[in-house]
Amino acid sequence: MALCFEKISNFNRGTLYRLLADAYSFDSRWQSLYEENWKTFDSFFFDHLNIADRCGFITTCDHIPIGHISWDPRNQPDTVILGHNCISTAYKGYGYGKMQLQEALRRIRMYKNLKKITVTTTSSQVAAFHNYEHVGFQLCGRRPNPDAPYFDDLLDYELLLP
Repeated sequence: MALCFEKISNFNRGTLYRLLADAYSFDSRWQSLYEENWKTFDSFFFDHLNIADRCGFITTCDHIPIGHISWDPRNQPDTVILGHNCISTAYKGYGYGKMQLQEALRRIRMYKNLKKITVTTTSSQVAAFHNYEHVGFQLCGRRPNPDAPYFDDLLDYELLLP
């Protein structure tokens, strides 16, 4: 299987939303809580393709969209914040999420004078925080999840750059 990282502009509106909905389909509470956020995110990126292609990409396997990752560079030059990061259910467990994250980090590290990359996930997302820790992120904070306490605490991670 050929894994590629493609421009968001190569895909149709709704692709980011569909990937998120699929990736979180294991628990309907995720969609109930975040569906509007996912739709807004999808609309923003497809309304601003110049930003989308600079601050994210879609991961494909044999030309089929299987995931995506995005980041927010507005806190540069010090910090870039990772945003949505997902892999479709059928493609989980094959290392694609780790490869997607490594590619995003490779691209983000090209920003000049960057000191750190941050990301937040929940303690119930075991695969996510294991991926972040595997590539060098360190846990720097744990806090209650005010939006969804049933998804456990929010975990804040940072990756300090040389």
